[in-house]
Amino acid sequence: MEEMTITTRSPEETMRLGEALGAVLEPGDVVLLTGDLGAGKTTFAKGVGRGLGVAEELTSPTFTLIHEHAGRIPLVHADLYRLRETGAGAADGGHLAGCLDDYLDGEAVVVIEWPEQAAGLVADALCLDIRRAPLPRVDEREFRLRATGPRSHSRLEAWVKRWLFS
Repeated sequence: MEEMTITTRSPEETMRLGEALGAVLEPGDVVLLTGDLGAGKTTFAKGVGRGLGVAEELTSPTFTLIHEHAGRIPLVHADLYRLRETGAGAADGGHLAGCLDDYLDGEAVVVIEWPEQAAGLVADALCLDIRRAPLPRVDEREFRLRATGPRSHSRLEAWVKRWLFS
């Protein structure tokens, strides 16, 4: 299984999907979340945090770029949207790579929203492209899941099994 699609029908179900992923993640795993504004990236990340046992409510780190959370495995939640707005990231890839490199040491799970600014930084990641359904299905989301290496492939299989059989 390299790619697949899952549809959620409410924000709560989107959060449960994230929670199922968080339950199977291991230190060093990287999750890349793409999608338009309002697609559900932060809602999904909140679920991942819940699945990792993070006690506090996750909020989007749009203005701080990175939030760190304690859980059964530490969670690093990055949002690179502001870099997209300023044109940084691609132009300042070395600085961005150095900043994120500190978190890609294998001790934490790293979830990155708007990862386009860090393209090529991670070779093996679980990539989720989140799409909103057309009106009137305002709460429905389509998750296109793709693994880019053996580690993420293994995690994708475990996650899908957990989701389908829970």
